[in-house]
Amino acid sequence: MMIIIGLTGGIGSGKTAVSDYFAGLGIDVIDADVIAHKLTQKGSDTLKKLQHTFGDWVIDQEGNYDRKAMRAYVFDNPDALQKLNAIMHPAIKDAINQALAMATSSYVILSVPLLFETRHNQPSLLSLCDYLLVIDVPTSLQQTRASQRDGNSLAQIQSIINKQISRADRLALATTLGADIIQNTGTLDELFAKLAPLHQKYQQLAQSNTAQ
Repeated sequence: MMIIIGLTGGIGSGKTAVSDYFAGLGIDVIDADVIAHKLTQKGSDTLKKLQHTFGDWVIDQEGNYDRKAMRAYVFDNPDALQKLNAIMHPAIKDAINQALAMATSSYVILSVPLLFETRHNQPSLLSLCDYLLVIDVPTSLQQTRASQRDGNSLAQIQSIINKQISRADRLALATTLGADIIQNTGTLDELFAKLAPLHQKYQQLAQSNTAQ
């Protein structure tokens, strides 16, 4: 039976690089962010629900979902964020379950940036995971990498970091849950060298799970 590895980490930690590494080894990767983008494509049922709930402003002049406007709207509006999550989270989990049903590799990487932050939600994506992989970097490195990647100011990146679980709390929860923790402070080659033994570990766990 296939096992599911939940991948998470703060903004700028390098989750995409980790996902790409496993994908390059033939491992199925399911990315919650990618799924969320697909669900809100032009003309989708989910986008229509968002439009009905929040108003026409959620769609730009080209008919696409205006994510930037939505992020700004819900950032300091807990009620609006709750409404958004009530639409998006069940749809994302349904899509993830469909993707899991189609997966063929011995284990699957399920990448969820807010895996720990949403652990109390119903439905919870954390409950789907058999094992956990947490990518950790210092906050200063998060700011630098995310700012270079997204073109946002350090202040904007810091505001996003503040909305996520703190680094200390993430690491404490990761330790409590028995997660594999990777420090991603070096080069890509150094990161991949740390991931290689985990690939072997997860393959062995999947084989043991199948044999039971």
